[in-house]
Amino acid sequence: MLRTFLKAGIDKLEKTWGYDASYMRYVLKHSPRSLLRFVIATGMPDRRAAPKEALAAAGIVGVLAEDCGPCVQISVDMAAASGVDPAVLRAILAGDEAGMGETAALAWRFARASLARDMETADPLRDEIVRRWGEAALVAIGMALTTARLYPTLKYALGYGKACSRVVVAGEPAPVVHVPALAA
Repeated sequence: MLRTFLKAGIDKLEKTWGYDASYMRYVLKHSPRSLLRFVIATGMPDRRAAPKEALAAAGIVGVLAEDCGPCVQISVDMAAASGVDPAVLRAILAGDEAGMGETAALAWRFARASLARDMETADPLRDEIVRRWGEAALVAIGMALTTARLYPTLKYALGYGKACSRVVVAGEPAPVVHVPALAA
């Protein structure tokens, strides 16, 4: 029953987003309970608690820290489907703070500073997020940043992350500024 339920979810994900979820099928085959826990964990952000542009910016920063292809594309596609303006998405991908607007830029700067462990920069940005949108928004943005990294990390760990690809927004290729990986 669990396998059937999870397989249907993977099928729907692939069909809806044109995404190759072979690595999830691998997890399903070998550990359905782990896949169920993974799916639950990645659904943690409360998407009503913060502006969609802020959630998109944090999530895209997170996925760019781990991936350069299909996981970035599905993140962009999901943000667009949630109503984020394609111009804002292009700006987030390019690191163009002026183009992404104040809301996305705040979350983008915060996410990058958090990943870099630059608390001197992150602390005042965190305070500004709480001032503007509240504590629940801070949690949602933090969760968006964190959970966005789970899919590509798992994909690469299982050997399915092999190729970078061009990211497309509203049918047009978009330049991408990658988030540098943290030093080990």
